[in-house]
Amino acid sequence: MLTRLISYVAILTMVLADFYSSRYDDFDIQPLLENDRVLIGYSKCFLDQGPCTPEAKDFKKAIPEAVETTCGKCTPKQKSLIRTVIRAIMDKHPEAWEELVEKYDKNKNYRENFKIFIEGND
Repeated sequence: MLTRLISYVAILTMVLADFYSSRYDDFDIQPLLENDRVLIGYSKCFLDQGPCTPEAKDFKKAIPEAVETTCGKCTPKQKSLIRTVIRAIMDKHPEAWEELVEKYDKNKNYRENFKIFIEGND
């Protein structure tokens, strides 16, 4: 779960200056929200269980740091996008969300802060 969120949080891929690149600020998340196959595909990419689109690869790179810093380098727009995608994964695929959380936060160091982040305002 956390992983997916982070991967989508990673939607804010490459790090530039104090924030992730704005390259994906206008990333259309509707296909992820409306098409389960696409959402599952991204989730599998983040879990190393399937192929990755170029965008998913970029997002995946940012997940570990985004989890550790609770999206500290994300712009407000990126935070909103990530929250929306993570909530969709949590609702539609709770088992995948759990796998993501376990993969990207094995020691359970960041879960509480990330939960607060997810529950935050868009």
